Amino acid sequence: MNHPLRNTFGHAWPTLAIMMGASVWGMVWYPLRMLNALGVTGTAASALTSGAGCLFVLLVRRSALKPVRWHWLLPALALFAGITNLGFVWGAIHGQVMRVLLLFYLTPAWTALFAHYVLHERLTWAGAGLAALSLAGAMMMLWSPQLGLPVPGSLAEWAGLVAGMSFAMSNVLIVRISRELPDMRGEMRTAVIFAGAAIFGACATLFEAMPTPPTGAHLGTAAWLVLAIGLVLASNNMLVQFGLARVPANRASIIMLFEIVVTALSAWLFAGEVPGPREWAGGACIVLASALSSWVHRTKPGAPAGADAEGKADGDGKNRPRAMV
Repeated sequence: MNHPLRNTFGHAWPTLAIMMGASVWGMVWYPLRMLNALGVTGTAASALTSGAGCLFVLLVRRSALKPVRWHWLLPALALFAGITNLGFVWGAIHGQVMRVLLLFYLTPAWTALFAHYVLHERLTWAGAGLAALSLAGAMMMLWSPQLGLPVPGSLAEWAGLVAGMSFAMSNVLIVRISRELPDMRGEMRTAVIFAGAAIFGACATLFEAMPTPPTGAHLGTAAWLVLAIGLVLASNNMLVQFGLARVPANRASIIMLFEIVVTALSAWLFAGEVPGPREWAGGACIVLASALSSWVHRTKPGAPAGADAEGKADGDGKNRPRAMV
């Protein structure tokens, strides 16, 4: 016989899993900055932590990694996951983390555009309006009389913007993969995402000057930190996928916005970064667009949790190619 209390906690666990995942992603920028302070550049941190995460998935979930037939979507997903991961890591290390994250969260605008061309989905007035709202929030946040045009004001902010665009493309590719490679399991997608981030990050290290590398005690600290970040992110990815498989996609997307709250608090506590009025106003537009996007693309009644409006596997992005980060 089902116990009411047991059922309540059973429904709460998936939501808690997604919130824990959002919390991890909202605070991961701080250990990445610690790595940078030890002499590990953003590109190297992206490659090393993603490599550690990929190794963890291969070792822990190897029984679930079933071979799949070759498809051009696999290297494409790896590439855009790599760009996403590197852009967010580098931007979070070198920029104001809250501004970088908000630029990253322009996902509704790019997703509407990419889904039209890659998934052949009709661009609706609602989708276009949400994209415009997201972009208006970004323009409000970026505009200032001194800088003129409302464009990112630093390389770190450009990195966050590009990472968000790649994130949207990764999300769209995941949906396409779920349709064309239905037998591909979530663990295999995770392995592809982490491997792509590791390879792309390793290639990018060739173009970033390496400061004095860590030595002695600092080398050991950096090595342990890399392994810890990789393990946490890989575990976190699988934890969130557990939640996503049991929570409707529209509700999961709204829960994921908890990441912005955690990022704002952690940036204030650990880095003394306090958003100004323009950041709050622009960020509110971006968050509102993301929340409304979840409602517009809500799951049809009777559709399984984690399915999109067409009943197909959810790919609204919360498989998190950031590898996350």
